[in-house]
Amino acid sequence: MGVISWIIFGLIAGILAKWIMPGKDGGGFFMTVILGIVGAILGGWLSKVIGFGDGISGFNMPSFIAAVVGSIVVLFIFRLIRK
Repeated sequence: MGVISWIIFGLIAGILAKWIMPGKDGGGFFMTVILGIVGAILGGWLSKVIGFGDGISGFNMPSFIAAVVGSIVVLFIFRLIRK
């Protein structure tokens, strides 16, 4: 269930991260989704390492928050690299 949760949360979190941090990133919708999935995985892993729970452990609010924060971080890093 973990990987499927990451992908679904990543899709939603990527779109939400793009909405929170608008701008021209290039790549369009698919890049947003990919960055969201990577961000969800990163957010889940970081929350587990830091000790804020079990990472992304299912469809719940802490997992969603971890996915969105991870997606925002990945989007920020992506923008730094693209410049």
